[in-house]
Amino acid sequence: MDVKKKSYMGRVVSDKMDKTVVVLITTKQLHPLYKKYVTRTKKVKVHDEKNSAHIGDTVRLIECRPISKDKCWRLSGIVERAK
Repeated sequence: MDVKKKSYMGRVVSDKMDKTVVVLITTKQLHPLYKKYVTRTKKVKVHDEKNSAHIGDTVRLIECRPISKDKCWRLSGIVERAK
């Protein structure tokens, strides 16, 4: 049985913890009544084994088993480095 894991792209907003980065995920959702797109944001803690991501980087993250109380995502790759 092959399970499809969720995957998102987001921007790193904090890298102060060891092996953890906080990523801001933004999605656009169509409002059912007004038919306008509403921006939704969510911050998640992501496991970064090599401490390679820094503030401002655009990263790809993937769902994984719970690593700690708040972490159930891991860094899949860095899409674009901050300038």
